Amino acid sequence: MSRKYKFHNKEGLYFVSFAVVYWIDVFTREEYFDILTDSLDYCSKNKGMEIYAWCIMPSHVHLIFQAKDNNPSVLLKELKTYTSKQLQKAITEHNQESRKEWMLWLMERAGQKNSNVKHRQFWQQHNKPIELWSAAVIDQKIDYIHNNPVEAGFVSESHHWKYSSAINYSGGKGLLEIDLV
Repeated sequence: MSRKYKFHNKEGLYFVSFAVVYWIDVFTREEYFDILTDSLDYCSKNKGMEIYAWCIMPSHVHLIFQAKDNNPSVLLKELKTYTSKQLQKAITEHNQESRKEWMLWLMERAGQKNSNVKHRQFWQQHNKPIELWSAAVIDQKIDYIHNNPVEAGFVSESHHWKYSSAINYSGGKGLLEIDLV
């Protein structure tokens, strides 16, 4: 992996993006979104994750965060490991999931190609952490995160996307409590 994409400054504020293997559009059901938002909330309240901006898209997640305990890579790994297991379980047990076999087959296929995975792989391994070093860069990344659903054509205004901190930045109360920049 490139030196450019690592958590070098453990105290730093980071922008990360992580996607489902093969960019599968998993986040199409409320219960799948809930697993991820509940996990982010737990990490914020119990694991020292300071969340400044976030957005869940159908196939990927954007997040700006800082780790109070100076362990950003550990914190993100724990979040991804836990949500991977919970989301696979939810997909497996969902009686009306019409794409169940296809999604699980792709995750199994991804797991077979990865020596670090025993069975299925849910998330792609890379997070592409980028340390945010100035107010201008922070603002640019927050705008990028919040405009993602607009650019994708899901909503016309960023604060209309339920699964994003854009609501918080527009004066409303979003699904997660965040630390405003």
